[in-house]
Amino acid sequence: MLPVIIAGAGPTGLALALALAGYGVPAVVLDGTGEPPARRLARTCVLTGDAERLLALPGVGRHAAAWRGWRTTHREKTVWHEEFTEAAAPRHVPQHVLELALREAAEGHQLVTLVAGHRLTDLEQRETDLTAHVVRRAPEGRRGQARTYRGSYLVGCDGARSTVRKLLGAGFPGRTDVERYAVAALRAELPWPGEAGLHRAPGYGEVTARPLTEDRWRLDWPLPPDGALVTPESMLERVHGTLTAWHGGELPPYELLDTGVHICHQRLARRWRAGRVFLAGDAAHLLGALGTQQVAEGLRDVENLAWKLAVACHEGNAETLLDSYEAERRTAVGARLRAVDQALPLVRGGGLAARLTGRGRGRLTLLAEGHLGRGSLGGPKGHPASPLSCTPRVPVATHTPVGSPVADVPVIALDGTQSRLRDRLGGPLLLVLTAPGSRVWDARHWLTAGLMPELAAAARTLPLPAELLVTEEYPGAPAHTLLLVRPDGHLAAAFPGADQQSLESCARSLRGTPAG
Repeated sequence: MLPVIIAGAGPTGLALALALAGYGVPAVVLDGTGEPPARRLARTCVLTGDAERLLALPGVGRHAAAWRGWRTTHREKTVWHEEFTEAAAPRHVPQHVLELALREAAEGHQLVTLVAGHRLTDLEQRETDLTAHVVRRAPEGRRGQARTYRGSYLVGCDGARSTVRKLLGAGFPGRTDVERYAVAALRAELPWPGEAGLHRAPGYGEVTARPLTEDRWRLDWPLPPDGALVTPESMLERVHGTLTAWHGGELPPYELLDTGVHICHQRLARRWRAGRVFLAGDAAHLLGALGTQQVAEGLRDVENLAWKLAVACHEGNAETLLDSYEAERRTAVGARLRAVDQALPLVRGGGLAARLTGRGRGRLTLLAEGHLGRGSLGGPKGHPASPLSCTPRVPVATHTPVGSPVADVPVIALDGTQSRLRDRLGGPLLLVLTAPGSRVWDARHWLTAGLMPELAAAARTLPLPAELLVTEEYPGAPAHTLLLVRPDGHLAAAFPGADQQSLESCARSLRGTPAG
């Protein structure tokens, strides 16, 4: 099998290589710099819900702070406070920790080849494959060595200045400098241990405080739109003024670990696919205003694209399936960008005091959504109008709209293995049957009980690899409902478990080959 060539070895590119390897597809990752990421505590990302599987990577979990809650204060009074359970808490991790863990996992996988110091310069597409022309980085004053790689597909994960996007001639319209933040990472004891939140600092307006591990924090101050430089002196003034205000006029002991300026852009590539070439991550979109998480969006690109490329590589004849990547993800990111544009005038007008009056709670909610992975600014987007949509003969409504990420319920495999539904993602199509009493069943008898023999036989004839699971219950679903869950965790359909005709029809739609 020809490998998928991935341009770019950031979080998106490395995660895509590992996801493809999980499907048995080899990948070649072109790492243009050949150097590990800079260890910057002023660059962090928040992992919620659909991205938490990355916490299992060695070294990530112990550096990921689980927030105890979110708190908004004004004039030293709490105006909004929410506590989180351990399972529902967002995880805040330095971006270099995540990237280093992904790199180590990629280097240790036999199906992933990391090519250090090689950057893409050109590409040639053919009907059945493509060629990537690359140049190896050479010492200053010397000419780099040229070479080629042959692959099945190529994915540009090569950042905001993407060479792949330029080679495709894909426009990248949008706005620059939508928001700017002064950022400081420090070690200190703050009045809200373990809680993220929004607070006021006299003279500097609102400040977002997000805890990391080991008493470390990331603080973000919105900057005025005049584009003025943030000098080291002005950064120290912000830190001292803010900490002093939060500690009753006394400057507490602290250690300044890192500083920076975070500039947020709003851009969306006009197209994400051209033949055998795709865009993902920063190469396809830029966001970050109001706490929206660019790394999380790149990881969602990966989950959506990886299983579709795997089907194309293993089985071929997948044009409709591959086209659905752009249709689904570009639509989802576009909706996110529009939500930010609509929210900015509302939440930035009049300062924090103005937002605490009238419709204040709604405005404060918008300010937290991006950080917490919720709602229009932070939550994972569904695909209600996907090209892969199907209509069962008798659809069953659940608390999860079709096209949205499924709830993470306990499931049991036919061999008796118990796990969470989210832990089974990234593999075959999942057929999840709601079966009250399944926790006390003897797994040895499942294949001869009720609907199981028919469903097990049907699963072996579907146009996509499928695995049959059972769950005690699923939110809003009556007993004996069959849920079709895509490899990326989105609900494809829900209908009565005995309806094998709908099962076959919906599986064909997911494969991109609907009946008729």
